[in-house]
Amino acid sequence: MTYKSPGVYIEEVTLFPPSVAEVETAIPAFIGYTVTATKDGAKITEPLKISSLNDFEKYFGKAPKSNGLATVKVTEDPAPVLKDPNIPDVYKKHIGYKVEVVPSDKIGYNILYYAMQMFYDNGGGECYIVSIGEAKGDKPAIADFTAGLATVRNLDEPTILVAPEAVFLEADHASFSQAMIKQASELKDRVVIVDTIYAAKLNINEDAKAFRDKVTGDKEALRYAAAYYPWINTAVKYEYELGEIEFKDSKILDNETLKDLAGKISGIKSTNDQLYQQVKSELDKSLRVTLPPSSTIAGVYATVDNQRGVWKAPANVVLKSVLSPAIPISQEQQEDLNVDPGGGKSINAIRTIPGKGVAVWGARTMDGNDKEWRYINVRRFFNMVEESIQKSTIWAVFEPNTKNTWVKVKGMIESYLLVKWIEGALAGSKPEEAFFVKVGLPETMTSDDVLEGKMIVKVGMAVSRPAEFIIIQFTHKAQTS
Repeated sequence: MTYKSPGVYIEEVTLFPPSVAEVETAIPAFIGYTVTATKDGAKITEPLKISSLNDFEKYFGKAPKSNGLATVKVTEDPAPVLKDPNIPDVYKKHIGYKVEVVPSDKIGYNILYYAMQMFYDNGGGECYIVSIGEAKGDKPAIADFTAGLATVRNLDEPTILVAPEAVFLEADHASFSQAMIKQASELKDRVVIVDTIYAAKLNINEDAKAFRDKVTGDKEALRYAAAYYPWINTAVKYEYELGEIEFKDSKILDNETLKDLAGKISGIKSTNDQLYQQVKSELDKSLRVTLPPSSTIAGVYATVDNQRGVWKAPANVVLKSVLSPAIPISQEQQEDLNVDPGGGKSINAIRTIPGKGVAVWGARTMDGNDKEWRYINVRRFFNMVEESIQKSTIWAVFEPNTKNTWVKVKGMIESYLLVKWIEGALAGSKPEEAFFVKVGLPETMTSDDVLEGKMIVKVGMAVSRPAEFIIIQFTHKAQTS
């Protein structure tokens, strides 16, 4: 500044280097079919960011009614209680029904709404919804998912890709999973939570082999994905209408048949509310949704990131609203899932742990044999740091490529990594053991690099890794007295 008039002038001198603004780490993009997709009366054509299940219901509706998923049989219950002389006759007409719910073999293809319930039940927050068409109960189409994935590519904020309904693509499931993984590896700012292929009869060895054989890809790309098995039996209830549930032709106490009531149990409510409530209760207990675990795991990622940090392995976490794994997995059975000697395609198990409940019991990427990128938390931590530093150093573009700029950049990155070390994300008893930042001549670049306009910064981090195998050794100690 040029001063022309005598006087006292105040100048504020900036001593601190620019700071690194950390990006969000748990912003999933969910790709799937929705009942509707409207906002303010207009059709939603682009991915929409929401922050709650209420938002999803407001803009995308719930799930299509899952009619035809069960048959209900109502008969007289010959229980001895009907003959109990201690029960007045006036009450006997309110008891004595046996209600059986027989689930059908029909598959409910449109599960995105139920998946969102599990995401929010397990700690999910902000996310993007990519509606790829109207949920009509039809089998999904690969073209819809491919188009939805293309729109996500243009978004900078999502850090996790999830497509629960893609499991029903059958033969195309593998190719679409590979397309998601390819996008994540190219953009390097997101990971993919991959569901194992749908199978009517779950078999650990067969399912693992089928998944590994079909979901292939470049080894360096697979480190951007994590797979989970098996599916989970949830506490979430199917959306249905009582009036549309199919009923068998069975006599009830008043000698009327459900067929006489036009097959609508809702018609019984006015004349026999006790039976109505009994049928509804049995339906609610029986029509529970079994889901691929990806959306639930996305909620776990969000919870762990918020409570501990993205550097903490998202494992040894009890799942909420989960009744049981679709197939129980023992410690011995998990060995072949966790470690794949040939291809390295690790599959993380969901197991019932005694004393804990149903928990995530694995934290490997699908590049599970690689010592650098074996764990999903390491991959996601690098994603976060790389993108945070990249965005925060944009100010240095076209600045003089001299020591003054180098010092500012180095100080900015070191300050950020120091905070990460204090939080426990980096291993080392002192900062210099946990990370390094190098920039300048001749340390990271040559004179030719400077002439070509390159400023090369090298960053090294000792990211903390999970204690996956805790080995406690016991020995006998000889008596000394």
